Amino acid sequence: MSFENAPTSLSLSKLQRNLVFRLWKLKGEEQQAAKKEMIDILQLLEAQLGDKKYFGGDSFGFVDVAFVPFTSWFYSYETCANFSVEGVAPKIAQWAKRCMERESAAKTLSDPKKVYEFVCFLKKKFGVE
Repeated sequence: MSFENAPTSLSLSKLQRNLVFRLWKLKGEEQQAAKKEMIDILQLLEAQLGDKKYFGGDSFGFVDVAFVPFTSWFYSYETCANFSVEGVAPKIAQWAKRCMERESAAKTLSDPKKVYEFVCFLKKKFGVE
């Protein structure tokens, strides 16, 4: 897959772009601060999820639909910032797996490895290594 003509912003929200780019562009203390921010966000979401199957309870709903696209980026977050979503937010990791069992999510979400390839392309394009 070639990313040469792909838009660099894709459809990421401003918050996600800022945080994602900080995770893979920065090094040292700055990257650690971005990593901590990402972990804090995941843990906040996990607290909201609690023991429910989905954010709205037993039914896949609006919040799930809004958040599930971010799961395609988990592998990139983990690889670039050296942490495990399952390790810091196990309920979110299980929720993501549950969502991927839904045909609607599985068919529409980007493959995490392809997202990481795109991140690597961006790193190379912008001289971040």
